[in-house]
Amino acid sequence: MKVAIVKYNAGNVYSVVHALKRLGVDPILTDDADLLRSADKVLFPGQGEASQAMGYLRAHGLDDVIRSLQQPVLGICIGQQLMCNHSEEGNTDCLGIFPVDVLRFRPQRHEDKVPHMGWNVVEDADGSRIFDHRYFYFVHSFYVPVCEFTTGVTDYIVPFSASLHKDNFYATQFHPEKSGAVGAEILKDFLAL
Repeated sequence: MKVAIVKYNAGNVYSVVHALKRLGVDPILTDDADLLRSADKVLFPGQGEASQAMGYLRAHGLDDVIRSLQQPVLGICIGQQLMCNHSEEGNTDCLGIFPVDVLRFRPQRHEDKVPHMGWNVVEDADGSRIFDHRYFYFVHSFYVPVCEFTTGVTDYIVPFSASLHKDNFYATQFHPEKSGAVGAEILKDFLAL
C-alpha cells in the first residue's frame, strides 16, 4: 500500500510518519501532485497557522490537488481545519471540502484555557461507536462547530467537531499519532478503508 503525507508549511508531520512506521507502513512525505494522486491513502496532518499554511498550499497548487483526490484522505489538527470553508485564524479562505467555518475558542470562565491542550473524551455523534467515549490528545485554539458532517464530538468551552467525514474525506481535530493505543486504532482503521 502506498501512503502519502502532504508536505506543506506545517509542523508536527514527523510524529505522523513515525506513528505509521510503528504500524508497518513506510509513508512518503511529498508535495508532488502526481505522487499524492497515485497514493492509495493520503494524510494531511500538521500544526501551524491557517493563513500561512493555505498560502503554501496555493503557491504549490496543492489546494486543487487535495480537493480533487478520490482515495481516502485523513486531515489531522490543522489539516481538519484547512478542509473547511473559512478560518477565523488569519481570516483565511480554506479548501471548502466541509462547508463549515472554523472559529476561535473564546473563554467563558477563568478556568477556560486556550489553547485547548491535553487529553479529552470524544463521544460518537453518528452512532458508530468508533470513539466510544475514549480519550484522545488535543492541541488547538480554533475549532470546527458541530455540523452535519460531525462524527465525533468533544466538549471544551463549547461542543465542537472532534472528527468529520464526507465522501472520501475524513478528519480529526485530535492527534491520533499522539493518542497512544486508541489513536493507533484510528490510524489502522483509516489504512484499512
